[in-house]
Amino acid sequence: MKALDRQAAVALIGPRQVGKTTLTFEIAKQRDSIYLDLESREDRAKLQSPSLLISSNENKLIILDEIHRMPELFQDLRGFIDAGRRKNLRNGRFLILGSASTDLLKQSEETLAGRIEYVDITPLNIMEIDGTQDLWVKKLFLRGGFPDSYLANSDETSYRYRQNFIRTYLERDVQQWGPRVPAETLSRLWTMIAHSQGQLLNNSRLAESLALSSPTVNTYIDLLVDLLLVRRLKPFYANTKKRLIKTPKIYIRDSGLTHALLGIVDYNQLLGHPIFGTSFEGFVIETLLSVTQQRLIPSFYRTSAGAEIDLLLEFPQGDIWAIEIKSGVIPKTSKGFYIAIEDVQPTKAFVVHGGRGQYPIDENLNAVGLPEMVQALNNKLLFDNQVNL
Repeated sequence: MKALDRQAAVALIGPRQVGKTTLTFEIAKQRDSIYLDLESREDRAKLQSPSLLISSNENKLIILDEIHRMPELFQDLRGFIDAGRRKNLRNGRFLILGSASTDLLKQSEETLAGRIEYVDITPLNIMEIDGTQDLWVKKLFLRGGFPDSYLANSDETSYRYRQNFIRTYLERDVQQWGPRVPAETLSRLWTMIAHSQGQLLNNSRLAESLALSSPTVNTYIDLLVDLLLVRRLKPFYANTKKRLIKTPKIYIRDSGLTHALLGIVDYNQLLGHPIFGTSFEGFVIETLLSVTQQRLIPSFYRTSAGAEIDLLLEFPQGDIWAIEIKSGVIPKTSKGFYIAIEDVQPTKAFVVHGGRGQYPIDENLNAVGLPEMVQALNNKLLFDNQVNL
């Protein structure tokens, strides 16, 4: 709502079934609005002459769902926004929904520059659920944050939902974006990425396993990244004489999808799976980044000698927080982490563990549970915003 007050157009960006449309309906209850689902032939027909519909609804919030179906609308929206500003019409005229980041950015960056604000809609995180440690660790971590998966009445039902979600993306949604990708090939690639959760991206190995060229595999991964399903975490570049790893790490962004791709149905099965630790690492990273809403620069640090920090968060003011991630309740830090701390010299350092509470490990390092880490980030961002006012 605040974004709509600030800007003429607002784009809600997030993967399918993450809750964008549900949120939009709640917003629509508070404003005089008109909703158009551009996957509907009937609604697309209403926009064959956009000027007629928009000019007759100048004082309403016009909601355009799945706008990638009619990308030509971006050019029209620029004209309507500029004309509205000349008439001193209020902000919050257009609410745009999209299921891929890059497509919206490419279409709108030139045509709507200075006229649009982007808001990321991520799967549920621990700030948005009400429960105990058992709930956020076992349920949210296992099932992931897609609302229908998290809220399912059983682990089996949640698992079936995610299986269907994956199948729908492979057979239908992916084909709408970029070059046509064989569903079976992309399924194998997606599963291989799940097995490689938190590891350095090795395009050559993936290409060899899939009998594809390395550039083709990279194109397919680009597509999964653009659809907000996969994250490539970039390495941190420090001014050091150390030999730094310059290959990104790769994660499936939702832990529930990771587990579904690997056939993991319940928490006991997850506990005994080799992916447990790196899946928890990805879960923590996505939780923290969902809180920051792209206001920080995330990366990791690793040298060829083995010094490593799982996550570095660079704040706009220049502060750097170093975060090591351990799935156990009693975290143990490695020598490589302390060496990396000496290399990077972060403002603060933390070890996020699989329990709750916080306590000092030494003078410059604190062990914190994920809820406490989220709260610390929120407090830091709030303080920085107040300083900048």
